[in-house]
Amino acid sequence: MSETLSCGVLGAGSFGTALASVLLENGHDVTLWCFEDGHAAEVNEAGRNTRYQTDFELPGIKATADLEEAARGKDLVLFVSPSHVMGRLAASVAPLLGDVPLIVSAAKGISSDGETMDEVLRAALPEELHHRLAYLSGPSFAFEVLGHKPTAVVCAALDEDVAEKVQRAFATSYFRTYRTTDVTGVELGGAVKNVIAIATGLCDGLEMGHDARAALITRGLAEMSRLGAALNADPMTFMGLAGMGDLVLTCCGDLSRNRTVGKRLASGMTLDEVTESLGGQVAEGVKTTASTRALAKKLGVDMPIVEAVWRILYDGKDPRGTVNVLMGRPLKSERD
Repeated sequence: MSETLSCGVLGAGSFGTALASVLLENGHDVTLWCFEDGHAAEVNEAGRNTRYQTDFELPGIKATADLEEAARGKDLVLFVSPSHVMGRLAASVAPLLGDVPLIVSAAKGISSDGETMDEVLRAALPEELHHRLAYLSGPSFAFEVLGHKPTAVVCAALDEDVAEKVQRAFATSYFRTYRTTDVTGVELGGAVKNVIAIATGLCDGLEMGHDARAALITRGLAEMSRLGAALNADPMTFMGLAGMGDLVLTCCGDLSRNRTVGKRLASGMTLDEVTESLGGQVAEGVKTTASTRALAKKLGVDMPIVEAVWRILYDGKDPRGTVNVLMGRPLKSERD
């Protein structure tokens, strides 16, 4: 086990709960920041998250609605908020961080301005904190992490010493952590896989078969890799846990909210109805579809699956007809 750290987990949704549990398992002191009214008091009284992943106890957890209590004086501050609020949250937290040695993001998304969470955090936080930033990603459903099912993730940081410290902070017998310095690749893999998962859910909901699912995942990986190449990411990252690993999980696992979005859209539900049906949970791929499409257009990167998902989500196109358009694109080399 690593040295004992004082940790602030900013975000009390399903994944924030899971990562707080991992830190508690390692003997760290954990304060969980809850945004929703009354949530912190409920968690402290029950010793578990009373609104998300309610079946799992969190022995030793301290919850608070006070952002300063959660962030000031901590050795490790972990952002687990939805990507679209990351900038505002980081700006609020910035004056509280002081000399905190480790700042970790587990959010998976691209902002409406086409920025990765790394770029969002760098814009919001003082420059002297930038070398302490790290990013956690990989195939890890919250429910299975809380159930101590074996998984493996990757921690990315430009400073390898920071990556190694975060790696040690989270590593347990069931939660294996690797490290890398390819922040861009890890960030893009974690974001784009959600869009491809919506496409796969549409495919499954339309009962197009296993062949179609495999093709979507594979071509989705190609799109992800092309975007990464345009932003100078390491192509091997997309073969790893933050790329192929998370892509396969999110596209195939029944616990995937993004895959669920696709399946429910295929059943005839509107996007508003699907969003409402998630019961307050966030499917990052919905907003990330629009931001990824915009970023791809800006960079001149061809991402036809992302374009197809955007047309279904935001332009009201028929899912089956959109698949037919994808299948009828001009023939070309697989490497193009």
